[in-house]
Amino acid sequence: MSQDCEVIVVGGGPVGVMALALLGHAGVRAVGIEREPELWGQARAVHFDGETVRSFQSMGLGEELSARIKPMCDYRMENEAGETLVAHATGQMGPQAWHSEVLFHQPEVDALLRAEVERLADVELRLGTTLLDIQQGDGSVRCTVRTPDGTTQTLTARWVIACDGATSTVRRTLGISGENLGTDDPWLVVDGHLRGTAGIKGDMVFLGRHTRPALWIRLPGDRVRMEFKVLPEDDREEIATPAGIARLSRGVLTPQNFEPDRIAVYTFRARLAMSWRVGNVFLAGDAAHLAPPLFGQGLCAGLRDVANLVWKIRLVSRGRAPESLLDTYESERKDHARYWVQQAATMAGLVQTTDPVMAAQRDAHIRANPADGYPSAPALGPGVHTGPADPHAGRISMQPMLPDGTRLDDLVGRRFLLAATPELTAGLPDPVRKALEEEPEVAVLTSPQHVGQLLASVDAPAVLVRPDRYVLGTAHTPEELEALLRLLPLAGAPEPRREMSPPQQENTLQA
Repeated sequence: MSQDCEVIVVGGGPVGVMALALLGHAGVRAVGIEREPELWGQARAVHFDGETVRSFQSMGLGEELSARIKPMCDYRMENEAGETLVAHATGQMGPQAWHSEVLFHQPEVDALLRAEVERLADVELRLGTTLLDIQQGDGSVRCTVRTPDGTTQTLTARWVIACDGATSTVRRTLGISGENLGTDDPWLVVDGHLRGTAGIKGDMVFLGRHTRPALWIRLPGDRVRMEFKVLPEDDREEIATPAGIARLSRGVLTPQNFEPDRIAVYTFRARLAMSWRVGNVFLAGDAAHLAPPLFGQGLCAGLRDVANLVWKIRLVSRGRAPESLLDTYESERKDHARYWVQQAATMAGLVQTTDPVMAAQRDAHIRANPADGYPSAPALGPGVHTGPADPHAGRISMQPMLPDGTRLDDLVGRRFLLAATPELTAGLPDPVRKALEEEPEVAVLTSPQHVGQLLASVDAPAVLVRPDRYVLGTAHTPEELEALLRLLPLAGAPEPRREMSPPQQENTLQA
């Protein structure tokens, strides 16, 4: 069956448009459909981590994104009495070679991504286009859509990535059920401009007040966000008025100093789709998982989904990897997303309790266990890596800043990276070394100035890093390295080959 493109992306939010942009950079023909005719001008997500900024860097957008964000310099939680229970300094440059936590105004980021899609030749986003039905067969997926002029059209592709949000039409059409990992709790979110006052000290503050749990976030410029738990006795119309907001914020957001541009009640939910793949259709972002907005990992998780999936689609599309590689998308990402959903749901329960006895118990627990207030990132689930035997496998790699001021990913491109000492690569059998020299999907770097920090971070003389920057595995001997290379999901493995991606800065196995 003829196909209009290789991939149809359903949903034009940040996850869907990031998928389109990544597909465009990968040379995979894709069409995105979005039912809204224009960019939504209001903020939803406000936080990225360093890994997410690194994903923008992979498309050459790192510096442009940096101009639209601000580092989140501190994070803390306080209780009813104003006591700080836990605090973290978060403004430093992190192991991703970007600030570890950043804050932004989402419409500016959405516009940046859409502009990149418009610039790329192989992808397009069709606005005002609504998905009506989805069918599969003969190795293709057929999407029936309503176009902006009201006519019905069928689009056909090899794969579909459903990034159509919490109420996903694709998920519902495919009959995919969800797992509930927490409670549903309504909160009032208020975004706007704060002028003439500093507001609450800190960039992100969880206000664990049992009388009214709340959240404070200082965004770029004069923008701020506050969120308040909606209580059963609240009049929802009254709390959304200027007077109601001033009362809930305890005088922080008043009609005299605060100009709102969004006031809405939304519900904290913790959900995980039971299946992330049906045939050639994949769920990503909120269509696959929902988490309360604690730790700011909701959008980050969605962007990880498409970063994980796109490099695999690229290899399968080019005939360089078997179709079975796509089976590892759900197995890797679902466990990782589940962890963050559960962590956020647990923290939501701690932050938003309205029982003074439970609040006191929470305060005592956090004082004794401050690390619980800021959990570390997990490893991927089973897939294309050697974990859990290797503690570094399945985890995001660090990115060195190179002596000339560039970052390592800019040298490697969207390839696998073998970082190793010259001594270790010299010990490989000649056929394996020759295969590496000819493989365009693997960059080999052995110069200490390029990979010294990376090797030190995994405490090994060799590390194999995937195109999404997650560690495939490490090796300590030539024999272990040869075995590791056999795990590359490339046609021709176990004898992989190698070619540097532009710029050509290292063309031999020893620097």
